[in-house]
Amino acid sequence: MDGITPLDALIEHFNALPGIGKKTAMRLAYHVLDMDAARAKSLAQAIVNAKERIGLCRICYNISDTDPCRICQSTRRDKSVICVVEKPQDVAAVERMRNYHGLYHVLHGVLSPLNGVGPNDIRFKELVERLADGTVKEVIVATNPNVEGEATAMYAARLLKPLGVKVTRIASGLPIGGDMELADEVTVAKAIENRREI
Repeated sequence: MDGITPLDALIEHFNALPGIGKKTAMRLAYHVLDMDAARAKSLAQAIVNAKERIGLCRICYNISDTDPCRICQSTRRDKSVICVVEKPQDVAAVERMRNYHGLYHVLHGVLSPLNGVGPNDIRFKELVERLADGTVKEVIVATNPNVEGEATAMYAARLLKPLGVKVTRIASGLPIGGDMELADEVTVAKAIENRREI
């Protein structure tokens, strides 16, 4: 038999997703095959629409289907506070707790010299530019509590404090080595509430 079958291709695509093993990929593929044609086409169209319509907000660099994003556009948000996170999933984690009302800045990475990631490889320059007009009074650094996240937080403090901005770090309500996107709302809420200046 020449080439890969459509079922094998579908399994491979699901298996390539993070956290999806071979068995789960097979279950998902068979589930898709059990769908009626309209649902399968709707799923495929949702994936295409997401890829075509979702980009980065030009202000905070979170993913969004509008530019600027709805958070940056909101008149209800506290413009004097910015929460700095590693990735868009972290914005969703903080938003789930429903008691943070400031803005965000997504770095799209952390400092990792061993992996060749320096300050110019993530969105620090854009963060500094956002502070230029003096509106922001506090920056909460909410990077993950691991070696790279801590290094990124310390760099942010050294970079931003001379600009006259209060720089705080989320408390260690999050486990060392953990990911914010996997934490429950109460843990994230406590980490934000118990932040400390760095």
